[in-house]
Amino acid sequence: MAFNLPLTFTFIALCLFQQCTCTHVKSLNASLAGFQPAVATFYGAPNGAGSDGGACGYTNAVSQAPYNSFVSAGNAPLFRKGLGCGACYQVQCNLGPCSGNPVTVTITDECPSCSGAVHFDLSGTAMGAMAKPGQADALRNMGNIAISYQRVPCQYKNTNVAFKVDPGSNANFLSVNVEFENGDGDLNLLELVPARSTQSITMNHVFGATWSTNINPSAQPAPYSIRLTTEFNKKLTAPNVIPVGWKPGQTYNSNVNF
Repeated sequence: MAFNLPLTFTFIALCLFQQCTCTHVKSLNASLAGFQPAVATFYGAPNGAGSDGGACGYTNAVSQAPYNSFVSAGNAPLFRKGLGCGACYQVQCNLGPCSGNPVTVTITDECPSCSGAVHFDLSGTAMGAMAKPGQADALRNMGNIAISYQRVPCQYKNTNVAFKVDPGSNANFLSVNVEFENGDGDLNLLELVPARSTQSITMNHVFGATWSTNINPSAQPAPYSIRLTTEFNKKLTAPNVIPVGWKPGQTYNSNVNF
């Protein structure tokens, strides 16, 4: 059977080009992509946690376990309009003061002014942790540095997903900030399931890791279960995590994690 060699090679080349292009686009959020180039700076106190939770809404939790100040702000490709909050990355550098050992950080804030295709604005603690012993200050003083990064699963040992009820919530409006998700770490969808109901309510993404919905307490009573869906479509339900008599400003720990 005869065929046209130029057309065949063109078709093969086109397929390879499309495959490479798709792989490149997905590489930022693929856990198996391997280390990719990026830039890093640090902000806040040299041995601090950057800001108090910043644009993800985690507040002072970023300086406490399980984050322990190993956090970072991210530019647009990392922060993803808040949907990147909670994702975990390994970062490492190979400059003079650098140890070359990877450090794991969680995205907890946004850096809208950060330049570069991928830019981590690390806490002072995380930046210093990439250095050789005694070289943390020297590394932080270098300012904008070249690093490598890769997406990794979040691993918060002995910690379950927590739901912090926003102080502005009331009987007819529920807003929660979600943190400590193992695995993907981030969220693409939250659904509220009232007591004695199989019908879920799709919650609205407000900002960062905060989601909200209007509720009718007489028709949609507590306790509320919350169904989580991550960026890579992993699903988990925290049963009855928002109890009867829930209060604004309180944090409710679930008994589940990914």
